Amino acid sequence: MAYTTIDDPSEYFQTALYTGNGGDDRAVTNDGNSNLQPDFLWFKTRSESGDHNLVDSVRGANKLYKSNEADAEETVSNGVQSFTSDGFTVNSRQPMNKNNVTYACWQWKETATAGFDIVLYTGNGSNRTISHSLSAVPSWMIVKNRSSGTGWQVYHGSLGGTKALELHNTGASFDGPARWNNTAPTSSVFSIGTDSSVNTNTENYIAYLFAEKKGYSKFGSYAGNSNADGPFIFTGFKPAWVMVKTNTTTQSWQIYDNKRDSFNQITNTLFANENNAEATNNGKLDFLSNGFKLKDGDFATNKNGESYIFFAFAENPFVTSTGVPTTAR
Repeated sequence: MAYTTIDDPSEYFQTALYTGNGGDDRAVTNDGNSNLQPDFLWFKTRSESGDHNLVDSVRGANKLYKSNEADAEETVSNGVQSFTSDGFTVNSRQPMNKNNVTYACWQWKETATAGFDIVLYTGNGSNRTISHSLSAVPSWMIVKNRSSGTGWQVYHGSLGGTKALELHNTGASFDGPARWNNTAPTSSVFSIGTDSSVNTNTENYIAYLFAEKKGYSKFGSYAGNSNADGPFIFTGFKPAWVMVKTNTTTQSWQIYDNKRDSFNQITNTLFANENNAEATNNGKLDFLSNGFKLKDGDFATNKNGESYIFFAFAENPFVTSTGVPTTAR
């Protein structure tokens, strides 16, 4: 059996870096091996503070959220103009296209092949299940109330159906029976409870669901050791994007990618729950051919006695379907 079915992860995930021009038709084209028409865009300013802006093709280009805020869905006229065959076009909205400001945009393609599904549903206030189209068990879920300002709810497979986290704040994981009804998702449905953040009667919701795909995505956990020779986390691929969060104490969600750092050592960090500009020399780690390794004792990523969860997507699989190995940079 082949090691992976995804030889070129750039078909399904890419990071675009660009500088804004303040105009109404700023086209951004991806530079990966394959063209990628994205379904989910996650924007963040780098060179100055600015909100995260999250947009998807299911709700429409003019609908957005901010991962650093609990706000309800916004409708804007000066944001994303279109999802193009290999990127996107943005208008003059400052968190996407302010003149001379630098940006990162992380992009995913919705397809069961790569283990990503976007689900819209309406709450009914009762414990229930919601169908999805992954034909695989989700290991990472993000649920947001579109109608009101309740926070971002996060499910992680290593914590199971009894725990939840919130993407917009720094808190540790907490008992969440009213979020997931104490039930892990299956290959056909995920469960929700009665909390207003996931299931208020008549209110509208969105769920982003990710299942692991060998050689392309991995969602797991590790224990910190406060050491410059930190833990090595095997992913089965050379990472393109990694997000880390301690689930046992208060710390920000750390986002790293292979575009903002051009060498193995990754030091430039953005924070999913903050509007801060990019931080440098923060929580160093190495992206390797088959995973990533922590390189300092930073509290946010590698504190002794703390537990961490991670979310990772590939630049290249460790071994392609034809047996070709990858190498680190």
